Amino acid sequence: MKILITGFEPFGGETINPSTEVLKLLPPKINNFQVITQQIPTVFRKSIDTLYQAIEKEKPDIVLCIGQAGGRAEITVERVAINIDDARIADNEGNQPVDEKVFADGDNAYFSNLPIKAMVEAMKAKNIPAVVSNSAGTYVCNHLMYGLLYYIHKQNPSLRGGFIHIPYIKQQVKDKENIPSMELEEISLGLIIAIEAIIKYQEDIKISGGSIY
Repeated sequence: MKILITGFEPFGGETINPSTEVLKLLPPKINNFQVITQQIPTVFRKSIDTLYQAIEKEKPDIVLCIGQAGGRAEITVERVAINIDDARIADNEGNQPVDEKVFADGDNAYFSNLPIKAMVEAMKAKNIPAVVSNSAGTYVCNHLMYGLLYYIHKQNPSLRGGFIHIPYIKQQVKDKENIPSMELEEISLGLIIAIEAIIKYQEDIKISGGSIY
């Protein structure tokens, strides 16, 4: 059994991206699942192509994509990806799509098939700040999440997949005032706990999970 976990390269003037840094701290196995990691370019379309190549190569049972959400204070487990690219800044290759569909033949939105609320509750039980998010944005993170769920919907319904946003880490906010952050080790622990919940729960728990994100 395999879980593929992805993180993005730095973007937006940052020299590091915690979604890639945290991959280095993950163990080679979580429960009975082999952990496979993959860095994803912060580039529209190329990000999806890289993900699809990794899925075809590794044939994972679960795919969990990780992205940076600077300004958020918690680990946020994403519920839904929408079929729109609307970039506030250019990606790492200068692309800046505005109001363009990710896939012309895709649904308006796709929902994660991971147990998102069970993941959040498992992290909170270990005092890791976590919340369900109802917006993955309209930048490359949402683009990649949509691409993953489109693939699941169109080609592999048995594949389980979703997306988690993580905050800045401490070293990124030294010159930023009043911007929340977390220790990389705490984020790593949170992700391991979330993955254990994915493995444990085939169906999600029913509990309030509304949020402002």
